[in-house]
Amino acid sequence: MPTSRILLWSGLTAAAGGAVLCVLGWYGISGERFAERQLPYLASCTVPGAALVVAGTVLFVAAYALPVQPPEPRTDGPVGAPGTTEETSPPSSDGPPLRVPGGTLAHRPDCPLVAGKREAVEVGEAALAPCPVCEPWPS
Repeated sequence: MPTSRILLWSGLTAAAGGAVLCVLGWYGISGERFAERQLPYLASCTVPGAALVVAGTVLFVAAYALPVQPPEPRTDGPVGAPGTTEETSPPSSDGPPLRVPGGTLAHRPDCPLVAGKREAVEVGEAALAPCPVCEPWPS
């Protein structure tokens, strides 16, 4: 049965941290003779340490009790979009540079900043700066 690594490691870490706090609280309490001088150690180390041990145990058990399933591919959305089951060829960067209306940067057609945007148009004669993400013109 697959386990969740995040739950597993966070549970182990919380339990280990709680155990350390419990030991520190016990060590502090053992040096004090009177109960009123032991209370700060109980409040600052032992009680939070015990709470962390319990929380860590719950997370550790949850890592094994909860089923972990890999994500299923989505079938909704546009054809060829990431996560869909139908694959098409990736967009080409061989086309003319694009820009968005009112934009100041020129982009390749496959740049993530303009890919899939219907309002993107060709740069034409406009003097625009190259996009720092896709660098449409060789330097």
